[in-house]
Amino acid sequence: MVRKKSKLEALLSFNRYRKRWGAAKYAKLDQDYAGMKQRLIEDSDREHRSGKQKSLDDHMANLRLEFKGQPELLFYHAQLIVLMRREYNVRETYQQFKTLWENEAPFLTAHLDLRWLISASDSIADLDEDMTARAIAMIGSSLANTIKVYETDRFIHGGDERPVSQDAIEQTQGAPMHRFNGMYLFKVGTDDTLRNMRWRLDPFFKQGIAGEIAKAIYDRLQENDTAFSRLRALHHRDRSGWW
Repeated sequence: MVRKKSKLEALLSFNRYRKRWGAAKYAKLDQDYAGMKQRLIEDSDREHRSGKQKSLDDHMANLRLEFKGQPELLFYHAQLIVLMRREYNVRETYQQFKTLWENEAPFLTAHLDLRWLISASDSIADLDEDMTARAIAMIGSSLANTIKVYETDRFIHGGDERPVSQDAIEQTQGAPMHRFNGMYLFKVGTDDTLRNMRWRLDPFFKQGIAGEIAKAIYDRLQENDTAFSRLRALHHRDRSGWW
């Protein structure tokens, strides 16, 4: 694994400075939350470019296209994250980010997609002064990225095309099925592991902004087509439900 650059190496990196050229004009961003919730991002003739953009101006313009038709507040949230990623006045920008979440958490959790909820969690995990908040944020990020890993693996192995095997379901109901290194499969339909995990997570979900974001990520993973929702569809023991 490539090691993370030391603080000195990062300080001396030319690219570190180049990637935030022009950031000052984005630092004084409009903070009229009510107005930004009402105003929608207009369409543009600019073509969306995939891949990383070295120029901050290009990055912001490209990012704006992703939010066309959506409230400006969501784009503002994304801009703050970009500025933090590019290490521009990180402490001040993170405070703006926290203030936004402290005032608009219900709106943001309702309207941001998983990509930006995960990015919000990552920002807290990277930058918050409270290690408890950082740990809770890592719960949300880790849950989502674990799902992303197996969904990618499932896709490249053609898993979407294979029907559910009733015989396999019945096998999980018998003797514990070992996979590797002490890891066993769930007993599909009755297992209480995910319910117990949810009970353990609930107190963390109630802890500030990081908890609200982690809860929103968890809920999206239950609602969309993931292993959680697919197992839920096969679950028939009410007292061990986790949703």
